[in-house]
Amino acid sequence: MTPRDPHARNCGDEREQLELFRALPGELAPRDAQDLMAYPFFSLAKSKRTTPIDFRTAQIAIKVEASAEHGMATIWDADVLIWAASQIVQARDRGLKTSRLMATTPYEILTFTGRATGARDYQRLRAAFDRLQSTSVVTSIRQTTERRRRRFSWINEWKETADPSGRPLGVELIVPDWFYEGVLNEALVLTIDRAYFGLTGGLERWLYRLVRKHAGNQQGGWTFDFAHLHAKSGALSPLKHFAFDLRDIVRRQPIPNYRLDIRRGPFDRELLIFTPLTADPLERAVQRLDRRLAAVEKL
Repeated sequence: MTPRDPHARNCGDEREQLELFRALPGELAPRDAQDLMAYPFFSLAKSKRTTPIDFRTAQIAIKVEASAEHGMATIWDADVLIWAASQIVQARDRGLKTSRLMATTPYEILTFTGRATGARDYQRLRAAFDRLQSTSVVTSIRQTTERRRRRFSWINEWKETADPSGRPLGVELIVPDWFYEGVLNEALVLTIDRAYFGLTGGLERWLYRLVRKHAGNQQGGWTFDFAHLHAKSGALSPLKHFAFDLRDIVRRQPIPNYRLDIRRGPFDRELLIFTPLTADPLERAVQRLDRRLAAVEKL
């Protein structure tokens, strides 16, 4: 950023107004923002995506745009936001003052999200920061009137810090107001299973977040129409390929704490059913019986 860059001046002004929050040490429960779990905000592909996400319903509008240089922020990049949400919620629960300006080390973020800490992993984290900063989001979610929109990036600014001798100290980043406000409202954050970070596929990660948001611990689980899931994912692949990938995930059963099944619904539509797993064998048997009788419910 150059001194003449208006965006640089805005970030500088914003930094001066914010109190620095230093990341809490130790192991924290991972928390995710419910809005980010329910709607298509991230690329599900590891390859570079520049095609926008344009998602609209009667109540919700979301447009996500990527820069040609860095591409769209991915669902793996969103792990940085899960780290940020976890820090903010934990600090609030301890009665500590929180802030959108957060200081940490790459090591803390990488270990929190179950990543390795080699040189390549640090480079990938820098690339994730760039994608989060350069991805532009416009949404009507949590706006008081339908016609109002809010535009932001996932990270307003980030920078590496060093001591006077040039020894690296860590990284500072500023999360946007829209994200911070949602996280501070307890009803808009959910604890997720740490096994989520071990999911390697983008579609698997997206499915876990979606079902954790909607199905939670409901005994009867939740049912989604394949076509509805495809539209809600923001994926670029055609429905035919998307459905193939869903069937493969059902065959492998990788989603933590949930069992997946496929049924045929009205008009021969394919339906994906998530059921929370229980450790008790008897309860599992009851759940299998319940699934046969479960009414089909569309989101």
